[in-house]
Amino acid sequence: MTHVNRQPSLEPDSDAPWDDAAMNEVDLPVVRGDEGQTNDTEAGEPAATLPHDQDATDEQESSSEQTHPGSQSTTRPRPTSIDALIRFVGVHKAFGRLKVLTGVDLDFEAGKTTVILGPSGTGKSVLLKHMVGLLRPDAGEVWFEDKRIDDMRDRDLVEVRKQFGFLFQMAALFDSMTVADNVCFPLVEHTKLSKPDRRDKAEQALKMVGLAGIGEKMPGELSGGQKKRVALARAVVLEPKVVLYDEPTTGLDPIRSDVINELILALNHNLGVTGVVVTHDIASARKVADRMVMLHGGKVIADGDADAFEQSDNERVRRFMNGEADVEDLDLIRGGFGH
Repeated sequence: MTHVNRQPSLEPDSDAPWDDAAMNEVDLPVVRGDEGQTNDTEAGEPAATLPHDQDATDEQESSSEQTHPGSQSTTRPRPTSIDALIRFVGVHKAFGRLKVLTGVDLDFEAGKTTVILGPSGTGKSVLLKHMVGLLRPDAGEVWFEDKRIDDMRDRDLVEVRKQFGFLFQMAALFDSMTVADNVCFPLVEHTKLSKPDRRDKAEQALKMVGLAGIGEKMPGELSGGQKKRVALARAVVLEPKVVLYDEPTTGLDPIRSDVINELILALNHNLGVTGVVVTHDIASARKVADRMVMLHGGKVIADGDADAFEQSDNERVRRFMNGEADVEDLDLIRGGFGH
């Protein structure tokens, strides 16, 4: 794909379409949970595999400069253990009394695809929203490259968000726009390209996802798999450094799911895109992941490659990978039948 010349919008409050309910919203809300609540959920379990140096992480945390929301963002050198593009340091997030993240420490390596696994409600999508500042932690830090972003103003976050593409779970295309106009949307918002140049870029993106020549169709004329691919073309038309995939294969048959998997791999191998994938699709996770991370009880309980997950002796990890119900759920079902 030809390199896209990214140019900032002349309107500083212009923002990327991050909310799938109202994707053209400019001012994004900052959502905070109640601070100071007691932890009513499980504390989590020790991580099954930890390839990174925990001592080094602790040392980096203790030396981090403390800032407050709304203050000027701080910078620091990247950690030396890996080429971390995104970094979470002791991140906590709650919604009322519900503790979702309870001290998450994670580095996301540049040029790699990390798959985030875990049961529903364990904070996987919440983690994604922290990466682009849609949610702010109640405690802890979030870094992108060498900039701390959790304390940035929304206006300052615009430039950070341009480095991210987002593939929504349900594609979230504009039904009233043609395919070409959907793909062109980020170019209209964030570049000064002429209309013909925008159309050329959109066609290049559509060709990359195997859908050349469909620009004049409407979303209602497309299959579910085609909609996902159009949404992916829109997500990468600005050639972001990172693409966030939220359940990219949901609702697709195995063949169409594998097309999405191949596109994730192609973006990584050919364009060097850093990928963060939230999924329940174990077959997809095994295929695209350089690294897997599993969340439970607000913490990371397993971190490693696919082989490490397959060989894990952590019962929760093993049951999740094998698609087996938790013992607690089985006991409740048996109890409901009087067993």
